[in-house]
Amino acid sequence: MRLGLNLGYWNAGPADTIAIVQRAESLGFHSVWTAEAYGSDAVVPLTWVGAHTSTIHLGTAILQMPARTPANTAMTAATLDLLSGGRVLLGLGLSGPQVVEGWHGQPYGKPLAKTREYVSIVREILRRERPLEHHGPHYDIPYTAPDATGLGKPLKLIVHPLRADIPVYLAAIGPKNVALAAEIADGWLPIFFSATRYAEVFGDVVGDRDLSTFDIAPTVAVILGDDVDACRNVIKPMLALYIGGMGARGRNFYNDLACRYGYDAAAKEIQELYLDGKKQEATAAARGAGAVGRARALGSVRGQAPEHQSGTGLRIEERRLGGHPPAGARRRRDLHHGRGAQQEAGLRVTFLDGCDDRVYPVLVGDVVIGERVERVGQPAGIERGLIAERVRPGPQQPRLVAPDECQ
Repeated sequence: MRLGLNLGYWNAGPADTIAIVQRAESLGFHSVWTAEAYGSDAVVPLTWVGAHTSTIHLGTAILQMPARTPANTAMTAATLDLLSGGRVLLGLGLSGPQVVEGWHGQPYGKPLAKTREYVSIVREILRRERPLEHHGPHYDIPYTAPDATGLGKPLKLIVHPLRADIPVYLAAIGPKNVALAAEIADGWLPIFFSATRYAEVFGDVVGDRDLSTFDIAPTVAVILGDDVDACRNVIKPMLALYIGGMGARGRNFYNDLACRYGYDAAAKEIQELYLDGKKQEATAAARGAGAVGRARALGSVRGQAPEHQSGTGLRIEERRLGGHPPAGARRRRDLHHGRGAQQEAGLRVTFLDGCDDRVYPVLVGDVVIGERVERVGQPAGIERGLIAERVRPGPQQPRLVAPDECQ
């Protein structure tokens, strides 16, 4: 597992996020992401963040494809990648018909074909193998329509990109779009991702794609607090907005996703209330917002937490959603405090106690005792694909198990 920080987009005005991004970078976070809808854009805030950091990757989640030509996106990605020393993660998405046609004034078109064509053009520009020439159903370069001047000619990117293979991530919700992401992209940016329902809902469409070379990077809302209901109430308005209001009846991708997860009745109720102008009632109808299974870790993980086990302490155990485990992966690794090569201070997860449904912020390397968190020693590192669960305390003093001692 790698941790990222999603800054989203501004509401009424800019927010000072540099301090928190710098803190995340110092704690070893892998990436920081910006977004755009029809307010602040994703590129300028990300450039500002990049100028104040040095190692954390810079991702867009997402750049709206209808807002930019493929050439403009390739120019932006190449420029920022050069300025940041090769830290860009290019997250792209088509957005929905209401924004595409209502804000950008562009035809929504056929999303699958349009996305495939767009990504192909961006990659061709970054490779700089030849002047760009592309004539497809959505993009005609150079432009050859009847109203063309005839003066356009194939061009090649002037600057030499630092990387011709800047990683491309696609935001996708529907099965066909997710399958396309697995086919042509380096990563997938899902929303409302459920690790427990991944195999059932998306396993077939991702197919045989090797997950060691395909990032699944969901955006996960994490709210810290002692009152679970209060934490859920923070998330409910966003769920109501997306499931109820992001699209018309019969054309809301987020509502469709909730239905595929098995929440048909709730999704329909939320949408009916929201579109009827009853936003507070729609928010209240998101009754299960933020609920997670027993003893499940909250966060961006590539795994599924096992059932709750009573006792104290923490264990990190590898549970992958699919594909083969990475080379050298260990079957199990007990997480204790102590000193060891895997320590990396400051990485944080949130742990939901299945006994009393209280949310605890747990620094990796802490020991959970009863209903409180006791901080001990240096925090230990958390590895790719690993998650936390309760375990019974061992008879010996806690320590970090060495790799050759792992089962």
